[in-house]
Amino acid sequence: MIGNGFLKFTIGHSKVTSRMAMVCLGGLLTAGVSSAEVSSQEFREMVQGTNAQLTAIDSTDGLPREAVLPLSLAKKAASAAVEQCTKDGYRVSVAVVDRAGVVRALLREDGAGPHTVDSSRKKAYTSASLKRPTAELGELIAKMPAVQALRDMNENMLLLGGGLPIEIGGEVVGGIGVGGAPGGHLDAACAQAGLESIGAGSKVQKEK
Repeated sequence: MIGNGFLKFTIGHSKVTSRMAMVCLGGLLTAGVSSAEVSSQEFREMVQGTNAQLTAIDSTDGLPREAVLPLSLAKKAASAAVEQCTKDGYRVSVAVVDRAGVVRALLREDGAGPHTVDSSRKKAYTSASLKRPTAELGELIAKMPAVQALRDMNENMLLLGGGLPIEIGGEVVGGIGVGGAPGGHLDAACAQAGLESIGAGSKVQKEK
C-alpha cells in the first residue's frame, strides 16, 4: 500500500512505512547486527521508537526560521569600527548585539572612558530592537512628544547617535553601537565602517 509517499507494510500487527524500516535497518547495519538476529518483537519495538523520532523531526517543519548574526561577523564589524575611530583620533568602545539585543562582541579601545562600554551596548541594543538608527530615533522623539516614552521603555534604551541596525539580505539581524567620539554623528560614522566591513546595510544620517 502506498501512503504519504512511502510504502506501507505490516509486521505482525504493526504497520510500518518503508521510511521507518530503512532507518531501522540502517541502524542495525551500522551496529553490525544482522536483521536475522533480531526478532519480530524487537524489530517492532525499534520501529515504534524510530516512528516517534521521525514524528518529532517532522513536527519542526512548521517552526519559523530566522537568520543569526555569526560571531565571526560580529567581531569583524566591531574591530573595523574601533579601527576607524582610532584612525580618526577617537578612543571608543564598540558593541555588536544580535537581533535579541544580546551582546555578541564588545571592544574597548585603550584609554576609552568606562562609560563608553554601557553607551555602546545600549545604542546597539536600541537600534537592533527598534530597527532604526539611534540618531533618527532621537530626532523623532524631539519632534513628536507623543513618542518620548520610547526612551523609557526599559533601562537598555539610549537614543543618542552612534547606533545602527545591522541589515543583511534585507533582514535586521542585530545592531552595532559606538560610544566615545565627541559627537553622535562621529560615533555613527565609525559604526558605518563596521557595517561596511561585513557587507551589511544601514542608513546613516548626515549631520545637518
